[in-house]
Formats: sequence, structure tokens, C-alpha cells
Amino acid sequence: MSSSPRSAAGRPGRLRSRVSRLPLRVRLVAGFTAAMTIVLIGTGAFLYWRVSYALDQRLDADLVQDTDALRSLLAPDGTLRDSPLVTGEPGLSAYQVLDRDGRVLSAGAGLGTDPLLGRDAVRAALDGPVYRDVGLIVPISERPLRLLATPVAEPGPAAVLVVGLRRDERDEALRELVGQLVLAGLGALVVTAVVGERLARAALTPVERYRTRAQAIASGATGVRLDVPQERDDEVTRLGHTLNDMLVALERSAARERRFLDDASHELRTPLTLLSTRVQLTLRRTRTVAEHEAVLHELDADVTALAALAERLLQLGAVPDGASPHPPDGAPIGDVARVVAELAPREEEPATGLLPPTWTVDSLAPGTTPVAMPDGRLRQVVLNLLTNAAVHGAPPVTVRVRSAGAADGAVVVLTVNDAGPGVPASFLPSAVERFSRTDVARDRPGAGLGLSLVHALVAGHGGEFRLCSGGVHHRYDDRFDLGCDHPVEGATATVLLPAAPPVPPSPA
Repeated sequence: MSSSPRSAAGRPGRLRSRVSRLPLRVRLVAGFTAAMTIVLIGTGAFLYWRVSYALDQRLDADLVQDTDALRSLLAPDGTLRDSPLVTGEPGLSAYQVLDRDGRVLSAGAGLGTDPLLGRDAVRAALDGPVYRDVGLIVPISERPLRLLATPVAEPGPAAVLVVGLRRDERDEALRELVGQLVLAGLGALVVTAVVGERLARAALTPVERYRTRAQAIASGATGVRLDVPQERDDEVTRLGHTLNDMLVALERSAARERRFLDDASHELRTPLTLLSTRVQLTLRRTRTVAEHEAVLHELDADVTALAALAERLLQLGAVPDGASPHPPDGAPIGDVARVVAELAPREEEPATGLLPPTWTVDSLAPGTTPVAMPDGRLRQVVLNLLTNAAVHGAPPVTVRVRSAGAADGAVVVLTVNDAGPGVPASFLPSAVERFSRTDVARDRPGAGLGLSLVHALVAGHGGEFRLCSGGVHHRYDDRFDLGCDHPVEGATATVLLPAAPPVPPSPA
């Protein structure tokens, strides 16, 4: 019963699936051996062809010489005249003279009277010399021959002269050559398999070592690194260094997340405890309506602070690490000057929330200031900087937007300056850490997340954040070769973002 086309088509897929399940070392050795097999077969075939060609050339030269000698003795009736060349020892006895129909007119004892050429071969020989082989190398023939058939030019019944030579020595030489090639090839394949297995083992030993270490790390071990030799520089070694760098980054990220969760739980515990305490105290005795209203106002303030803290935490969680300069939003290009102008205070709209009651825009860059950050996130940056200035600084609060040139290209610079007491120099390096606050700021609103959010947004979009106070400048990213340009008094937060090509206006 024949197999269906579908099952036949699925066999290569099943074979590949089985091969893919083999160990990598086995597949490498099999690949080495298969490649060497192809090379050996090709080399052996070439050697066999070259030796066979050389031996045939020697036989053909002897055949041409014998043919010339016998043609000179050919009589018009197709027989050979008596001559020592024919009757002597050993004599030229391997010949046949054929007519146009392939019948034997005369023959020597070496070839016998049975015609060795068919009619088609005779017709081909009438047009020119034809070489033929009789017998096989394997299995061994009793009478292997190399024949040369040439046309007879003399008038008469004779049409083709066939001369033959024994091929015994030639065939034996080729059989011995094939045997030697097979033995040498098998030996080469064994050596290839052994060497390939050792090379594969040596190449995969570091990988197995990495796997063992990775398994230990997966089981919960901390501080473990892959054992990478420092004196080597190959693909596997570079992979080990890359994996070690990844482990360092993962440990830092895990430590940062643990610290963030600890700080968040600590910060959330305080307002939640305060809420619970207020409710319990209120329920201990009967209170008047005015007292209940006062408690409700206090609870409203606590809930507002708790909601603001949760909102900041959500905003921080929404900022991906290592965000690309062009976030995959609908409108990835924003304009700093436009956002600041939209947020600028107006007399008919009093400030809300924790924003400064009044703040001024000192100067705006001429034209547009496009950057690789959406307007929504630019608005978060500006609002957090203004809130930080309102809570920890003092008026007047001044916002400035300008364009500047740096070594890496144009930069848009946003500065927010206040006239407050400033930031202690010892606190500047940790000002952007989550929940980081000075001692004097712990009694003020906020949870120490504003500058952390600003730094995360700016750094994630290829920018740089700076915080300066009292003539001390602290750069958290150090990406642009551009000096600070702002008042020395108070505290100044500076955001530098790489300028982006302006967005062309949409067609009407």
C-alpha cells in the first residue's frame, strides 16, 4: 500500500524534529562527520576519475598503435594478410573486421567470432573512432576489454576494424585504489568524529558551566556570577560577560524594586494608620455635628494626600526603564514652550493644588521647541517641578525655556528657579531617589516622589536632569556638554532634552 502525499510530506518535518531533540554535542559531531564524508567522497571521486582517465589514455594509445598496424594488413575481402605481427608471439590476435551490417568478416582468436558491436555502434564507428568497454570492474569479469572501432577506407565489404586490449591490470589497479580510498576514508571519519567530539565538548564546557551557575541563581542564590575566564575573548566568553552584566542589572533592579516596595509600604502605612486612628477616636463617644464635620474635613485631607501619593506611585510605575527617544504614543513629539505657555497662570484662573500661587515665565525660545517627549509627559515634568518649588521653595518662582547648542546637537533647556532657602549640598546626590526628603521637609506635603518622577521621565527620553543650589551643581546623568546658566540664589531644577525635528503641519 502506497503512503499518502500528506504523510510523505510530513516525513522531513518529523526527521528534523527528531534531529532537533538530539543533544547539541551529538549534532555537532554528526555535522562534522557529514561534512567530512562529503569532502572525502568528492576527493575520492576525483582521484578515481583522474587515475581511471590516465589508465584509459595509456590503453587508448596502445589501441591506436595496434589499429594502425592491423589496418596496413587489411585485405579488400576483410581478411588480414599473413604477417609476423599477427602470427608471431604474442601477436595481434584481438581484432574483428565487420561489414556495414555488423557481421564478422574475420576475427582473431583474442576476440572470437561473435560480434562485439551492434549495428548502432557500427554506424557510429563509420563516422569516426569509437571506444567501448566490455565487462565490469565489480563484479570481476572473466574477459574485460577496451575496444577501439575505426572505419575502413579501402573499397570492399570491410567497413569497421575493431581492436581490443585486455583491461585486467587497469581494473585491478582501480579496485585496489577504491579499497585504499575506502579504508582511508573510514579512518578519516573515525578521526573526525573523535576530534569533533572533543572540540564540541571543549566548546560546550563553558556553556554547561554557565547553565549550572544559572540553575543555582534560579534556585534563589544571590551574588552568584558566571565563571568567565578573563584571558579569553571568544563568542562564548563574550556571552558570559554579557550574562554577568545582565545579572548585575537584574540584581540592581530587584534591589531597587524591593527598596521601593519597602518605602511605599512605609509611606502608605502612615496615612492609613492616621485614617484608622481618626475613625476610631471619632467612634469612641458621641460627637456633635460640628465635630463630625471637622473630622470629615481632616479625613478628606488625609484621603487627598493618600490619593496624591498613590497617583505618584502609579506615574512612577508607568515610566519604563530605558525608554526609547521616540515613545510609541500617538504623538511622540512634544513642545516644551507650548506646554509651559499652556500652564502659565492667568489672573482669572487662580492656582490649584500645590502649585505656586504665582509664577512667571522669564523667557521662551523663539519659535517651537520640539523634543522627543509627548506633551503629556512634558506636562508631568513641569507640574512636578512647580510643585516642588511651591512646597520646598519660596516665591518668586521663575520658569525659563531656551534652545542651546551642545556637542551632540541642539538641546532644549527648561529651568525652574525659586527664591527659597535652597537644598543642602549633602542632600543633592540623593534628591532624585524615591521617597527621599530632607529632615525639614518631612512636615510638609508630599512624599518625596516628584523629583524621582522627573528624573525617570527625563532620563528615559534621552535627557539630563540637574539640581543646583547655592552655587553647587549636581548632574545626575551627565549627557550634555553644556554649562548651567541660572541664578545662584535659591534652588534651580534644570531639564535638558535633545531637540527633535519639528512636526510638519498636517494638510488641510
